[in-house]
Amino acid sequence: MRLLVALGGNAIKQAHEAGASEEQFANCRLTTKHLAEVVSKMKVGDRLIVTHGNGPQAGNLMVQQDLGKSSVPAQSMDIVGAMTQGQIGYMLQQSLINFLQDEGIAVPVVAVVNQVLVNEDDPEFFGDTASKPVGNFLTEQEAKQVKMEHPEYIVKKVKPNGERAWRRTVASPDPIANVDREAIKRMVDAGIIVIASGGGGIPVVADEGGHYRGVEAVIDKDLAGERLAEVVEADTLLILTDVEQARLNFGKPNEQPIGAIKLSQAKQYLSDGHFLAGSMGPKVKACVRFLEWGGKRAIITSLDKAVEALAGKTGTQILAD
Repeated sequence: MRLLVALGGNAIKQAHEAGASEEQFANCRLTTKHLAEVVSKMKVGDRLIVTHGNGPQAGNLMVQQDLGKSSVPAQSMDIVGAMTQGQIGYMLQQSLINFLQDEGIAVPVVAVVNQVLVNEDDPEFFGDTASKPVGNFLTEQEAKQVKMEHPEYIVKKVKPNGERAWRRTVASPDPIANVDREAIKRMVDAGIIVIASGGGGIPVVADEGGHYRGVEAVIDKDLAGERLAEVVEADTLLILTDVEQARLNFGKPNEQPIGAIKLSQAKQYLSDGHFLAGSMGPKVKACVRFLEWGGKRAIITSLDKAVEALAGKTGTQILAD
């Protein structure tokens, strides 16, 4: 088995938390404890690849930079992505190494700074189409205050209900390819657990000469994770979020969980608009792409149900037709 695990933002920072280092490390330890359990059940020749989100961290770092820009120049969004990729990769790497060591499992773990190619003509860069939520959830009043202070920001309602349903959104271009794919593939083939494409990867574009430069964006980590899954030839894609199963008619009286379905059903549900953009939508889209590429199984579930979901006992299981 080649398993790619995509960790949601709740694996590193809970919505109610301030985001202190101690809080994030505690979450990473809980997360990697589950990952270590997955590794303990793997056979010789199995491989694990990990990716993660960075929305809360990138949003908070941009707030810090905005507040301190009179003293220290604010960095561009691609640099912010690189900084948070290193931050989260470090916390996950250290925590997972410690758990594996406690279990007597001698498998190397490495986190890499990873670029992902996008198209600078992507529709997400134009108008108010930007769809990737970053930073903390806001009340409607807080959202209005943020918009008043920063007219250039795009602030949207990203959840159908709840008091804190608003967030700032930024451009989230579709990932085209993983720039560092060859190096990552070699490490995975060698048996190293690789943490890559963190926060969707550092967004870059290429000129006619093949030279890269960063752009102002945050790539969706699930869609970028699917591209990474292709690179490492994964057969299973496990997307971990804050719910045990994806839902039809989310937020409505007739809401219902989705169990095991075929690829064609998932495509129909996606087309019918059952999944929110910037939330469950990209997750289901990533699963669809993965199976269309040739993957065997895609799963969406919560972190605490990861082992059960891999055993087929829970989660939204999407299988090829």
